[in-house]
Amino acid sequence: MKYLILISHNEQAREVWQGLSDAERQQGVQAHTALLEELAGSGALRAAEALADPGTARRVRVDRGRTIATDGPFPEVKEYLAGFYLVECDSIEQAVAYAARVPEAQFGLVEVRPVRGDERPEG
Repeated sequence: MKYLILISHNEQAREVWQGLSDAERQQGVQAHTALLEELAGSGALRAAEALADPGTARRVRVDRGRTIATDGPFPEVKEYLAGFYLVECDSIEQAVAYAARVPEAQFGLVEVRPVRGDERPEG
């Protein structure tokens, strides 16, 4: 079954990251690299990407057939998607164990969500 490990950021997480020493930031990068290597080596990794700053995003909606795109960021949003891992695991517990290794999990900003339509049949 596939699971999406969503990594969010918020202003507090950004402040913590900026307050870290270069060595501490390097440890965070190394933790992501080690997780990527393990996931790839085990065959569980399907995709992983860091996302650009939300200020570069566009919000899209369609009104009466007309496409309307507005710039981000959106002040009402306190947390934003910063990156993801798409993994294939035997159980959600296994996906949660991988998610716990994402450095942002220390701030409570990591979510594991099953990919819809990928459910295994019962029986």
